[in-house]
Amino acid sequence: MKNNYVLIDYENVQPKGLSLLEGHDFKVIVFVGSKQTKIPFELVSAVQELGSSAKYEKIGGNGPNALDLHIAFYMGQIAEKDPDAYCHIISRDTGFDPLIKHLRERKVFAQREKDLAEIPLVRISNANTIDEKIEAIVERLSVLGHARPRKVKTLKSTINALFAKKLEESELNAIAERMQQRKLVVIESDKIAYKPPISQP
Repeated sequence: MKNNYVLIDYENVQPKGLSLLEGHDFKVIVFVGSKQTKIPFELVSAVQELGSSAKYEKIGGNGPNALDLHIAFYMGQIAEKDPDAYCHIISRDTGFDPLIKHLRERKVFAQREKDLAEIPLVRISNANTIDEKIEAIVERLSVLGHARPRKVKTLKSTINALFAKKLEESELNAIAERMQQRKLVVIESDKIAYKPPISQP
């Protein structure tokens, strides 16, 4: 089980609260720019309720990438201390993407999401339709890289684990079939080949 860290680029994305994270064991760091002097009460209250699992990091200096570099530094620290870490950067800044690609190549789990609702565990808990579930599955599989399942049985087991083993066999079959229809996977003789966006183009 991965330990999920949420690193919020508050200069770039300003969630009012953290209610979407309720019920999940996340560690949250809100990175605040040096010139940001006001934070909504809802967010302050939500951070306080998380206790030792959440904190603020106020950036001391100025500069076009000052906050981004702080986030990168903290991600490096987290990856070094916690081999089971899965870091979620909440930002619309695509400048993080080369770093995330670099980390993945070194087996460090990291993802950038534009909103808290895009975090895979959050998506999974809010997914109702097959297509909503598949969006969460695709995001999870894309992070796994070479560790992705290679057989249908293992894929179903991986998907079921994502949903806390609450899916019936009929629903797992329907998901696998829908993934084929959407050309996300190719299944031949119980073996699976992955297509973009799961695999890199």
